[in-house]
Amino acid sequence: MSVLNLDKLFSPESIAVIGASEKEGSIGTIVMKNLIDGGYRGRIYPVNPNYSEVFGRPVFKSVKKLPVTADMALVVTPIKTVAGIVHECMERGLGGAVVFSAGGRETGAKGAAIEAEIKQKIAPNGFRVLGPNCLGIISTRARMNATFASRMPVSGKMAFISQSGAICTAILDFAAKAEIGFSYFISLGSMIDVDFGDVIDYLGNDPYVSSIVMYVENITRIRNFMSAARAVSRIKPIIALKAGRTRAGALAAASHTGAMAGEDAVYEAAFKRAGIVRVKTFAELFDCTEFIGKQPRPSGNGLAILTNAGGPGVMAADALWDYGVSPAALEPETIKRLDAVLPSHWSRSNPVDILGDADAKRYAGAADILMSAKEVDGMLVMLAPQAIADPTGVAILLAQRLKNHSYPVFTAWLGGSDVEAGRAIFRKAGIPTFDSPERAVRAFMDLYHYSRNIEMLQQIPEKLPDRLDFDHHKAQKLINTGLSRENGLLSEVESKQLLASYGIAVNATEEAFTEEQAVSVAEKIGFPVVLKVVSTQITHKSDMGGVVLDIRDPEEVRIAYQQIRERLASRYAVPFKGVSIQKMLPGGHCEIIVGAKKDRDFGPVLLFGTGGVLTEVFKDRSIALPPLNRLLARRMMEETRIYKVLSGYRNIDALDMVQLESLLMRLSQLVTDFAEIAEIEMNPLMIHENRVIAADARVIIRPSEKEAPLHLVISPYPNQYEEHVEIEGVGPVLVRPIRPEDAPLMEEMFNSLSPVSIYYRFFSPMKRLPHHMLARFTQIDYDRQIAMVAISFTDGTEKMLGVSRVISEINGKRAEFAVLVCDQCHGRGIGAALLKRCLAIAQTRGIEKIWGIVLPGNTKMLALARKLGFEVKQQAGTGEYEVTLDFSHPCHEPGHVMAAG
Repeated sequence: MSVLNLDKLFSPESIAVIGASEKEGSIGTIVMKNLIDGGYRGRIYPVNPNYSEVFGRPVFKSVKKLPVTADMALVVTPIKTVAGIVHECMERGLGGAVVFSAGGRETGAKGAAIEAEIKQKIAPNGFRVLGPNCLGIISTRARMNATFASRMPVSGKMAFISQSGAICTAILDFAAKAEIGFSYFISLGSMIDVDFGDVIDYLGNDPYVSSIVMYVENITRIRNFMSAARAVSRIKPIIALKAGRTRAGALAAASHTGAMAGEDAVYEAAFKRAGIVRVKTFAELFDCTEFIGKQPRPSGNGLAILTNAGGPGVMAADALWDYGVSPAALEPETIKRLDAVLPSHWSRSNPVDILGDADAKRYAGAADILMSAKEVDGMLVMLAPQAIADPTGVAILLAQRLKNHSYPVFTAWLGGSDVEAGRAIFRKAGIPTFDSPERAVRAFMDLYHYSRNIEMLQQIPEKLPDRLDFDHHKAQKLINTGLSRENGLLSEVESKQLLASYGIAVNATEEAFTEEQAVSVAEKIGFPVVLKVVSTQITHKSDMGGVVLDIRDPEEVRIAYQQIRERLASRYAVPFKGVSIQKMLPGGHCEIIVGAKKDRDFGPVLLFGTGGVLTEVFKDRSIALPPLNRLLARRMMEETRIYKVLSGYRNIDALDMVQLESLLMRLSQLVTDFAEIAEIEMNPLMIHENRVIAADARVIIRPSEKEAPLHLVISPYPNQYEEHVEIEGVGPVLVRPIRPEDAPLMEEMFNSLSPVSIYYRFFSPMKRLPHHMLARFTQIDYDRQIAMVAISFTDGTEKMLGVSRVISEINGKRAEFAVLVCDQCHGRGIGAALLKRCLAIAQTRGIEKIWGIVLPGNTKMLALARKLGFEVKQQAGTGEYEVTLDFSHPCHEPGHVMAAG
């Protein structure tokens, strides 16, 4: 994780404006004026050698002449001067700079060279740069408008991040009209340093930010971005508009897998895995921005629709159905209560049509009932202007009633000038209002999907019934074979051998290089068989007639052999080497494709869907990022239409889904372990005797710039830390990193603890581990946390004996530790064994200081801390002890911690 140091950029107490001026229309003038007019509370130091005074303030000739060190600089000079100015800022002790200057890499090689020089200057220093070519930063809490946009938004708890300055100004204008409050407006520009991941990390730790909205064109340092987003999205909604959805990044791909896993699909999968809600249009971004800025998260998708016209109600219901959702089914009690306040001929269902003559009182009565109905998770109130309807009067009466509800309540006043006053009343009251049913429903569903994403991210995956074993050595030999070839293409036999080395079932295949040898192999395998051309140069064999199916006797083998050889000679200038032969599997009800490709930005990407030669026509597929567990594998399958067939459909029996989960997890591990795998395709996977078998397989190997597992954007399980140890009085114990599947073991250990042990660890008398805590403790980001567990095995049953963790702070230099050991194992050395390993890993990751708080009565923990070299200090007032371990101290050289005790 990067060292952030963003406080001085986003919450500075003093700012140096380099290039400040009073020249009309210049950015230096606008920035100075915005800081002053916005009421910035800190000190402002104008810097410009050509001025003595700007806006009544003395001007300093250079950064070196500043009387005190400013926190950060706003640089509005030509880009060719920026590298030198940044160097001066670092020498003067400033913490960072916002560079407004354009003319960087967007102008060509010369501009790119200037950006590279700036980057080189700041690399070893910790000095942070936002930009160049950016609009700047707005912090409403600090009353800091450090931009050249004149509008200052009202204060709120939503943060907006954008690569585009123009998008920022458009959102600012929209927010003013919709009366949406913001905490921050951050324009990233060219992102030579500070990027999305850094800002998400920072905002995630800011208590004055409750949600994050982003406009994204591209992402740099994707692993850092995914790590930050996965951590923050669990506690704050993140909404993203990704531009460039239609760019065809897969057109040049060699396989079905490559063509179906295009760039936009990969971003979609990444956002989903990170818990980010993705919107697809500018209008949807505006609507979602307003919605999350004013409404609580829905607990479900049960939407009540209250309307004075049938047509708009149907439109709203249709919009819900586009998401596969129906309006909330009203309980008999709710209908009975509505009967008491509505005319006898109201719709008596949801949408609740209260008829065209509805006045404000009727609206209020129906709304009150629906808001108290337990089956309702959100309410949309609509009004279509009719002769009797009073849009303004209804809005006045409803505005106060609808405010501050526990679930989303929003409105759609349909029409133009006749209803505008009503909309303005709702906006003033902080109630989202829309001009169409579809926009209103879409905004609600976006927020619902966020809630659903978080719920799914916190689900506990089950373990597979069987252990996953892999032959890494055999796989490595096959990878080396591919690397030795110019095109990197493995033969079908080699491809299947690679898959089989990771436990994936394949249709056994042999090669034959003469006609008679082909007959002999076919007779050995048993008819019917399939013949395919052997080639490491032809991508799709069936396209050139290189596959002959259902061969039933030796004579047909000879004919097929000759046909394949003749077709190859007539269509390709490549030598004929022979054929591969495999058993002809009987056709099933469906064929599946499973594959992986290496994306240039996101690394390995997995694919599952409907297979066969028409796979690209059906386009029934889902995309996911490794690593996978059972839950993620199942979710990946559930996103496809073929999943319904595989689960059992009419006369088609359900498949044992554990097989497919295992297959996807094995494939995930294969591409995790070998960064050189560029593409894998199993198409078709066939179902034979209730087994899933790869009938065909193709693998492409390429040299990789990054070694495994650094080629992944999500840190995989670090199996290098697994270790079998002997604990005196306990016996053999497996010490390893925690897994998401360990949740039941952790819950079992917690339930066995005494109240005293629980209090010492959690500082409160907890009776059970809530689900969200259990998920947070076991579903960790291995880049950010270190958590080691001790597992014993008795009669084939696993038991967790203890857990220790080290959690990095946002700056990556400090971390907090914790230890918990089951009561039966106190004093046996398990806590020491776990903590020592956590500390050793932390030291190798560059963490400089480990700290923790220990309650006064926890004498065993205090003794362990002293034993491992922690400094122990009792805090005045509370009596608690703060224990710290400083790795920068000479006695704590690498390896010291493991040797301690």
